[in-house]
Amino acid sequence: MLRNRLLLGVAFAALCTTSFAFAQDTTEVTKKKSEKELAAEAAVAQPEEIVVYGKGEARQVQTVSQDDIALAAPGTSPLKVVAKLPSVNFQSADPFGSYEWSTRITVRGFNQNQLGFTLDDVPLGDMSYANNNGLHISRAISSENIGSIELAQGAGALGTASTSNLGGTLQFKSSDPKDELGVLVSGTYGSNNTNHEFMRVDTGLLPGGGKAFISYGRQYADKWKGDGVQRQDQVNSKFIQPFGEDFKLTGFLNYSNRRENDYQDQSFEALGRLGWNNDNISDNWGTAVQLAEVYQNLVALSNSDPLPWPSAGTSFPAPYTSPWDAYYNASGLRKDTLGGLTADWDITSNVHLKVTGYGHHNEGQGLWWTPAVPTPGGAPISVRTTEYNINRGGVVSSLSWKLDTHEIEGGLWYEHNDFNNARRFYGLNVDGTNRDSLSFQSDPFYTQWESDYTTKTRVFHLQDTWQIIDPLKVNFGFKSMKVDIAGKPVVYYPASVSRGELTTDKKFLPQAGVNYTLNDWSEVFADYTKNARAFNSGNFGVSQTAFDATKDTLQPETSDTYELGYRFHVPKFEGVLALYHVKFKNRLLSVQVGSPILGYASGIQNVGGVTSNGFEAAGTWHFIENWSLFGSYAYNDSTYDGDVVDALNNITHTAGKTTVDTPKHLLKAQLGYDDDTVFGSLGMSYMSERYYTYTNDITVPSQTVFDATLGYRFHGSDLAEGASIQLNATNIFDKKYISTIGSGGFANSDPSGTMQTLLPGAPRQVFVTLTKQF
Repeated sequence: MLRNRLLLGVAFAALCTTSFAFAQDTTEVTKKKSEKELAAEAAVAQPEEIVVYGKGEARQVQTVSQDDIALAAPGTSPLKVVAKLPSVNFQSADPFGSYEWSTRITVRGFNQNQLGFTLDDVPLGDMSYANNNGLHISRAISSENIGSIELAQGAGALGTASTSNLGGTLQFKSSDPKDELGVLVSGTYGSNNTNHEFMRVDTGLLPGGGKAFISYGRQYADKWKGDGVQRQDQVNSKFIQPFGEDFKLTGFLNYSNRRENDYQDQSFEALGRLGWNNDNISDNWGTAVQLAEVYQNLVALSNSDPLPWPSAGTSFPAPYTSPWDAYYNASGLRKDTLGGLTADWDITSNVHLKVTGYGHHNEGQGLWWTPAVPTPGGAPISVRTTEYNINRGGVVSSLSWKLDTHEIEGGLWYEHNDFNNARRFYGLNVDGTNRDSLSFQSDPFYTQWESDYTTKTRVFHLQDTWQIIDPLKVNFGFKSMKVDIAGKPVVYYPASVSRGELTTDKKFLPQAGVNYTLNDWSEVFADYTKNARAFNSGNFGVSQTAFDATKDTLQPETSDTYELGYRFHVPKFEGVLALYHVKFKNRLLSVQVGSPILGYASGIQNVGGVTSNGFEAAGTWHFIENWSLFGSYAYNDSTYDGDVVDALNNITHTAGKTTVDTPKHLLKAQLGYDDDTVFGSLGMSYMSERYYTYTNDITVPSQTVFDATLGYRFHGSDLAEGASIQLNATNIFDKKYISTIGSGGFANSDPSGTMQTLLPGAPRQVFVTLTKQF
């Protein structure tokens, strides 16, 4: 109910914007903006400053501007854009970085579900594929409508609405409606039949001082290997309406319908035997049937049962040796509606209140044509789904008070989230033609399990920023977090569904920092932050016996982060250097928690910690007029503090081993040129080797990948003005490399290289975009 009211409120306010008739001089509204807001807008307005280095901050933080996002091919995930910043490792199996099953981002060794993400202060959860409390940024907003992205590598602001940010935070800000009436249209075409269309209409300033925009984006692309497509439709809208000089309403309402066929998870063994182009066999139903029948015959044979498909025999068709070598099909479907309404009120000249209400509704299905479960009376294959339904709403608030040399700020965040998760099977007829992989499925023949989860999140924070003397500024504060989650099975499955409650209660999570200005062009900063990650629905995915055995002793994951850094800005060159130390405690992992004969299956348990030490450097050099060179380097040493010992005294020797999916070296560079007519960039990304086993017995090789952009802006006539053409090329040297690791999870060891948890990166892709601003 709360969600519906919020979304209807946003939509109503957007529609009514055109009818407001309050006489208002908009220049007076501009005067009321804070210095920080004006500085941020100025940074975005300068095309040469595509990375802003957080001047005056007590934390390691950088901001990427809209100009940098625009250099990527339209439809590219903004996560791929920020990947050039120090300590950011982003990987995906598609050229846009938007294929969600494969997208992975880590920062300083913390993985995606240990980071925090927001859009216009609205929480996006941890943005994981099976997200129970949010959605991916590629679904939350079109990349063309993102105004800026702020990355805090180690310590997000206390007011960030996240209960998962053990590591860094990414705060996305949407672009504001423009002051001038206008229409922007663009079209992209390129490799693998890629089509991307985008249109945005801005109202310009209206009689009452308000303004709004609405946009529509559509992306369609064939997979670069195998059979299948990846497509998305998005509608974004936003309005800003001032009421007098001291009060402003801002609202947005976004919708996304994303449907994508999956790529086949690979192993090193399969890549060597079947080649890099091995994938799902959606165009070969006959082979898929044969693989399923042989597999089911082998299972029956091992159980001394009659063969269910005697004519298929017990030998897999070459070159396959397993039904897991190539599935018939798999896909991910997501529909999202996300809305927010923000009130900004200057109560007095030094007291400011900001309140954001939001709502989010999601429907999702992950589909897999499984050879393990035949359709009763039909094909030897069925469609297995994992289904998701999110209904959440909340309020984020902040009250700030400037008092002499202090700025005291505090706030509350409350969210109520209802999440439903289910596993179902759907029947296929003999020729497999009755199910579309890009359609939501209905009429299952079997529901294996289903659970409802209710999560209540309450977070309070309070902080003081104190300008002690002109060059010295300190901030200190804390947040208090209480998250209650209750799981209730609807369809009970003993092996992987449990009932109960978990509470994350952390009353004091401190943060402190200092910034000292050395001179007109340099400053030093240092900070300390303690954070915790709340329990979520994933902690209930065990047997009831295993859940009951650990629920009273389970502790939430926590982190202690220390940073020390130096920023500088001299003519033509600016940058940052930073050192950090992180202690990650109470790491959660699935381990054996008791004797199997007593009914104890694997359960979630605290297994120790991780220590991380690292160094970061980034800088931008404007070495010649219109030219710039950006570079970043990060060194990270993240190791497990101890071995993992389960209840049966089985030891996994992880002490001193490098954490999975954590390269020690990341080196990025981007050469840019822009003279307002010709523009372009050449980007390089190097990443050292990684591991997907906790014991480090399998090495994923290093990679070096180049991307490029070249564009031209037309000038002169009315028809030419506002028009541009842009050429983008990804992986321009067509390098074969492993992009995503851990798509099928991580293992203790894999000496034979048979674990299917790898996804190769896309080969060279080329796209051309035509844009016209009217």
